[in-house]
Amino acid sequence: MTLQGNIVDILNKRIFKGEVTIEGEKITSIVEKDHPIQNYILPGFVDAHIHIESSMLVPSEFAKIAVKHGTVATVSDPHEIANVLGVKGVKFMIENGKQTPFKFNFGAPSCVPATAFETAGAIIDSEGIKTLLQNPDIKYLAEMMNYPGVLSRDLEVMKKIAWAKQYNKPIDGHAPGVTGQDLDSYISAGITTDHECFTYNEGLEKLQKGMKVIIREGSAAKNFEALIDLLPDHFENMMFCSDDKHPDDLLLGHINQLCKRAVAKGVDIFKVLQVACINPVKHYNLDVGLLEKGDQADVIVVEDLKDFKVLETYINGNCVFKNSTSFVKHVPFKTLNKFDTEKKKILDFKIPSTGSTINVIQAFDGELITKRLEAKAHIENGNIISNTSEDILKITVVNRYNNTKPAVAFIKGFGLKEGAIASSVAHDSHNIVAVGVSDEAICKAVNLTIDSKGGISVVSNKNSHSMPLPMAGIMSDQNAETVGNQYEKLDKQAKTLGSKLKAPFMSLSFMALLVIPELKLSDKGLFDGVSFNFLPLENH
Repeated sequence: MTLQGNIVDILNKRIFKGEVTIEGEKITSIVEKDHPIQNYILPGFVDAHIHIESSMLVPSEFAKIAVKHGTVATVSDPHEIANVLGVKGVKFMIENGKQTPFKFNFGAPSCVPATAFETAGAIIDSEGIKTLLQNPDIKYLAEMMNYPGVLSRDLEVMKKIAWAKQYNKPIDGHAPGVTGQDLDSYISAGITTDHECFTYNEGLEKLQKGMKVIIREGSAAKNFEALIDLLPDHFENMMFCSDDKHPDDLLLGHINQLCKRAVAKGVDIFKVLQVACINPVKHYNLDVGLLEKGDQADVIVVEDLKDFKVLETYINGNCVFKNSTSFVKHVPFKTLNKFDTEKKKILDFKIPSTGSTINVIQAFDGELITKRLEAKAHIENGNIISNTSEDILKITVVNRYNNTKPAVAFIKGFGLKEGAIASSVAHDSHNIVAVGVSDEAICKAVNLTIDSKGGISVVSNKNSHSMPLPMAGIMSDQNAETVGNQYEKLDKQAKTLGSKLKAPFMSLSFMALLVIPELKLSDKGLFDGVSFNFLPLENH
């Protein structure tokens, strides 16, 4: 097979008319040759850090859509399913992904559970990490979220890092806002990347100290604008990722969108493509071709180097996308789950008041970080209730693994004027998280999720809707188009309740993520991510 077009030689910073000959899985020749074809041939895109589970799709269904956008490989942390099902969940992701031509590169999830301050469905200790890292299908030690454990040189944390070093596998970082001497200590442990930078200065310091900085642009956390100006001078040590991408967003685009935005800002095309195509392959030592003779034929054809509209995608010489059609096939699978809690009662969400002010989580659109506010308690019949006029709404996290009393607190930033939304996609332990204007609506939304053993739900004054996620309570058993369309409808319904957030369900899913400061809620209570301690709801 021969492809003709303008060949983009990223490493040598040249573009020339020519043809690429592919025999079997490999590129056998690349030659300059004049022809009238105007398309561009380049290496495939690589997402340098993603949780496939956040797309609500199993790997094979994710791949079916990703190839449409020219993505040929991902560096995938199966952290979400591991927190539900442990090693069994990691094995499912690997095996399901292997049944497609797509190049998933899974890591060993380093933080299962992410902290000791929440209830997860599984534990992977340092011996479990050792076993995973011995598997050739495991390419790296996934993001070390427990940065306080790294800084204090916690014995179990350091054992996990030591196993990664012994097996010569990269160690991914997760250190939002960590700078100065703490950053020095974190890096000295052997951690090589960070995708959590949310300011230019933070990213610059990490780059200057030798880390690889991954620009993240996901469905909730969007750091492209804050970090893109670092790329021209630091392109050799940067990558692109989405981290968490919901299905409706995945249908629209992937890493190709970041290339388009970077080029529109005037960034040199070769620098952009090195970040998008080359750096992840070299950093993680991936078996992904870079459009050189003898390489695996992992190649894409795009219409131009401005909009990056993908025309064809090849992986190991196989055409997986052409003429607007993905050739990645559906893979049948048996669902696995862990859901063991009873339906809740309205009384479970009531909070009798004993104080005058409360600690409130302040959420921000497009950010995972939150702030801690202090607000006057809004009291009715002796109970603290939501105050919609001030956008201070009740939030709950319900343990899905055991039948315990829900944790309840308050949050600002969701904007709901009626009803409630709930989800069992709730990082990191994937308990049920819900926010709403009344105990009745919250209870109904939570119980819809319990009824389906996992899913997302919307409750309004007039009706309710839900989307089941039977695979571990976080992924669907449906195809990407169905999931994307269902999710888009629920997203719109959440916004009709008053939410102004771009992705209300994605934002909600991070409100239980304790390792991101400043204030979050676990199934055990309100948690201060700075001091790493629980806080009381009320101030006396």
